Amino acid sequence: MLDVDVMRTKEIQDLLEQVGYGHLGCAFEGRPYVVTMQYYLDDASTIYLFTTEGQKTEYMDANPRVCLHVEDVQDRLHWRSVVVSGTVERLTQPSKIDRVMALVKTRNPTTLSPAISRVWTDAMGRSNTVVIYRIHPTEVT
Repeated sequence: MLDVDVMRTKEIQDLLEQVGYGHLGCAFEGRPYVVTMQYYLDDASTIYLFTTEGQKTEYMDANPRVCLHVEDVQDRLHWRSVVVSGTVERLTQPSKIDRVMALVKTRNPTTLSPAISRVWTDAMGRSNTVVIYRIHPTEVT
């Protein structure tokens, strides 16, 4: 039998700082959607999502309630996970966007290359538009 221990706040924070990607869950009109995403932790309670327009942004704009599941799996018996539940805010102010873009570039300079240097349109006619969201956590477990 697998024993499940509750993580302390420091352990949760350490995991969020170490991993940097997770599974974002959102829903719209009763349809759930989960997608793997990188996130950027600015401090203990500020998580940013750097992404491009698509189904996830349509869902989050319509329903800002989300959860982010972050995990570190060693094997079937040794793993840790954190779920951050809350609401998202789409950043629109240039000063806030510039600050987060600087954070993203500092943490992972290669992340920006494909999103910024290539312009494309997908099958639904959407262009590769960069979007940044901030998660306002209501619960972290």
